[in-house]
Amino acid sequence: MAISLQKGQKVDLTKGNANLSKIVVGLGWDVNKYSGGYDFDLDAAAFLLGPNGKVTSDADFVFYNNLKHASGSVMHLGDNLTGSGEGDDEQIKVDLAKVPANIDKIDFTVTIYDADVRQQNFGQVSNAFIHIVDEVTNQELIRYDLGEDFSIETAVVVGELYRKNGEWKFNAIGSGFAGGLAALGKNFGVNV
Repeated sequence: MAISLQKGQKVDLTKGNANLSKIVVGLGWDVNKYSGGYDFDLDAAAFLLGPNGKVTSDADFVFYNNLKHASGSVMHLGDNLTGSGEGDDEQIKVDLAKVPANIDKIDFTVTIYDADVRQQNFGQVSNAFIHIVDEVTNQELIRYDLGEDFSIETAVVVGELYRKNGEWKFNAIGSGFAGGLAALGKNFGVNV
């Protein structure tokens, strides 16, 4: 059974689960009633971060225009342009054994594509979640439901995997940003 997390809660992922290496990070959401004439295109991304909390290069940013990290450790499974359907709207696979040694953590984010033009924000999104599934057994390990804490934000750092004492852990962050993908990129050191 999955561990259900609250904002700010941290949990061990690999401790006691030594065989865990390949995981799928799934993100999902629903759109509240919205009549702006545009689809609601939310985009998941992963930032592979060094000890300073920044990417070591722009290639450490995995998203819809850079689907696979050079190490093969992180792979985005593609862009869902409407968020329609049940379950995960976008997925990112992580092979923990392949994450380069200079990467301390991987932050997972969701942004709203073209949010300013479309006049969209996370106040119009509901039932947003992130969960981690063991790719081999298909068992859900961790789930974090974001709740309805957002209003004008156009980007959210949902959670992060991080290394501590040789083990991988997960931190439920749920931190919102205005400024969309560009603001997140700058925060993590990506040249935007």
